[in-house]
Amino acid sequence: MKVDNYRYIASVVSAYWFVSISMVYLNKVLMSSENVSINAPLFVTWFQCVVTCAICIGAGKMAEYHKKLPTTAAGGEKQSFWAQFPKAQYDRNVGMRVLPLSAVFVGMITFNNLCLKYVEVSFYNVARSLTIVFNVIFSYVMLGISSSNRTLLCLGIVIGGFFVGSAGELNFSAFGSAAGILSSMFVCMNSIYTKKILPVVEDNHWRLTFYNNFNAVVMFMPLIMLFELPVLVESMSTKLLSPLFWTAMFIAGFFGFSMGIVTVLQIKATSPLTHNISGTAKAAAQSGMAFFIWKNQPTIKGILGIAFVLGGSLLYTFVKLSEDKSRVRKDEDSTEMKELLEEPEKISEKKHEDN
Repeated sequence: MKVDNYRYIASVVSAYWFVSISMVYLNKVLMSSENVSINAPLFVTWFQCVVTCAICIGAGKMAEYHKKLPTTAAGGEKQSFWAQFPKAQYDRNVGMRVLPLSAVFVGMITFNNLCLKYVEVSFYNVARSLTIVFNVIFSYVMLGISSSNRTLLCLGIVIGGFFVGSAGELNFSAFGSAAGILSSMFVCMNSIYTKKILPVVEDNHWRLTFYNNFNAVVMFMPLIMLFELPVLVESMSTKLLSPLFWTAMFIAGFFGFSMGIVTVLQIKATSPLTHNISGTAKAAAQSGMAFFIWKNQPTIKGILGIAFVLGGSLLYTFVKLSEDKSRVRKDEDSTEMKELLEEPEKISEKKHEDN
C-alpha cells in the first residue's frame, strides 16, 4: 500500500513538473519564436482564455453526463473525476461581482507573458521573483500585519538575488524585467482578491476559473483591437493559417487549464509545504534546462541570482510555516489558560447554586 502511495505521489509531482515546465517553454515559443509566433502577445493570451472557457464548459457537461449514469456504471462508490466540475453557465450579476478580480487576472497573465516574451527563459524565475516581497508589503499596507526579522531577511535575500541576477543577464531587458515585477505584483493581488471573491461563486475554484476567463475574454478584445489589429491583419495569410501555430496555441491553452488540476492534485497528495518545495525545485530545473534547450549563456552572477532567489523563497516558506505553527500554539495555550482561569469561577458558582 505504501509503495502504491509513493508511486501515486511521484506520478502527481512528475505531472506537475511536466505541465508547468512545458507550459512555460511553449509560451516562450508562442511569444518569441520566429517560426511559430506572431507579435501579438495579447491575442495569444486571449486565445488561451478562450480554450480554458471551452474546457470548463466541456468538463461541466461531462460532470452532468456522469451524474446520470447508474451507480454501478460510474464505478460504484468511487467518485468520478468529472464530479469536481460545476455546470459552466454565466450569470451576469455574479460576473460583475467577479470583475475586479478578473481585471487583476488580466494584468497578471498579460505581464507574465510579456515578461516571458522579452527575457531569457533562464532569467524568467528571477524576473518574477518578487511576489513574496509584494505579499509582505500588501499585508502591511492593507491589513496592518507586520513581518518578523526572519521574514525580512528572506526578502532581502530574494531582492538581492533579483539585482545580482539582473546584473548577470547578458541579454538584459528592462521592459521584460519591469513586466516581471508587475506580474509579481498582480500575482499577489490575485491571491488577495481570490480569497475575497471565492464566496461569490460558492467557494468553487472551477466556477471562479470559468468566470475569470470569460470576463478576461471580453476585457482583452478592446486591447487587442487597439494594440494588435494591424499585426493580426498582416498575419492573416501567413502564421494565422499555419497548423503548427494553432496546434501550439491549443496545447498551450490546455496546459494552462491543466495547471489548475495538477496543482490541486499535488497539494492534496503531499502538503502545501511540499508543494512549495516542489515548485522551487521545479523552478531550479526549469532554469537549468533553459541553459541547454534555449542556449542561454550562463554567467556567475546569473547563476548566483537564481540561487539567491530560489533559496530565499524556500527559506521564506519554512519561516512562514514555523511562524504559523507558533501562532497556532500560542492561541491554543491562551485558550487553555483562559479555561483554567475560568474553572475555579465555575466551581464557585456551582457551589453557590447547590447551597
